[in-house]
Amino acid sequence: MITKFSELFEELRQRNICKKLVVAWGVDEHSIEAAYKAVEAGFVTATIVGDEAMVKSVCEANGFDASKFEIIHNPVELKAVAQAVQMVHDGNGDVLMKGLCSTDKFLRAILNKETGLLPPKGLLSHVGVIENPNYHKLIFMSDMAVIPLPDLRQKVKIAGFMVSVAHSFGIDKPKVAFIAASEQMLDSMPACVEAAQLAKMCDRGQIKGCIGDGPLALDVAIDAESVAIKKLVSPVAGDADCLLFPNIESGNVFWKTNSKLAEGVRQAGMLVGTTAPCVLASRADSVDTKLNSIAEAVMSVSK
Repeated sequence: MITKFSELFEELRQRNICKKLVVAWGVDEHSIEAAYKAVEAGFVTATIVGDEAMVKSVCEANGFDASKFEIIHNPVELKAVAQAVQMVHDGNGDVLMKGLCSTDKFLRAILNKETGLLPPKGLLSHVGVIENPNYHKLIFMSDMAVIPLPDLRQKVKIAGFMVSVAHSFGIDKPKVAFIAASEQMLDSMPACVEAAQLAKMCDRGQIKGCIGDGPLALDVAIDAESVAIKKLVSPVAGDADCLLFPNIESGNVFWKTNSKLAEGVRQAGMLVGTTAPCVLASRADSVDTKLNSIAEAVMSVSK
């Protein structure tokens, strides 16, 4: 069971895992540095699709050996993104990564019905991973980036995505907390009602491979002392691996609170529901977050 990103990198090294990374419009310093470090660590080979002169200029300025990459020259951003996505669609890459391109251009290419990566009637979502020194293991969370207000059926699929990623990290039976504002089953709060339904679906094997409970407020989901004070009996409370948030606002606020107000936090995130994992880091994300995200994606396709 992997509990830190350092353990993830060690696991990839020990298992000699190496996948092909394709970076769409990877012409910025952070994306190139993250890809370079992943290549140096040995868990990817990397192809960068973008303006060759820009890529080589960044490499020269930072002392990176550009020969470590396969560089496919495509000087037009939109065309470069489409080409990178099609490479992965055609089986010439295992993991896709967003470079300096805007998210809407990246998603438009992924959602292209002919050359994109979303299966027919598929659901696009996002799974983040947080290493917080105040918690005893990694936290898998969703969805803070794609689906504004998931309905019950979408939440079932999102839970499945999180469980699948947790399984790839060696967690045999991840504990899933369905988050609401209260651990009480309050019929006035739709999030509480759906959380209770999802928990029962876990009990009956309709959401497979996990233990689920809800509704759970955030404090009792991750804090054993709060569980004891409230005398809550739950197989998940105080020890959750996965947090499924009721809407994008709550998930996004939790993600950014961790990144901005909690010292020592490390993060990763990727799009799921696609035929290949897609690293969707913000253009402003750190090199560490992008590198962790590449590692998360590689592990998810190396079960």
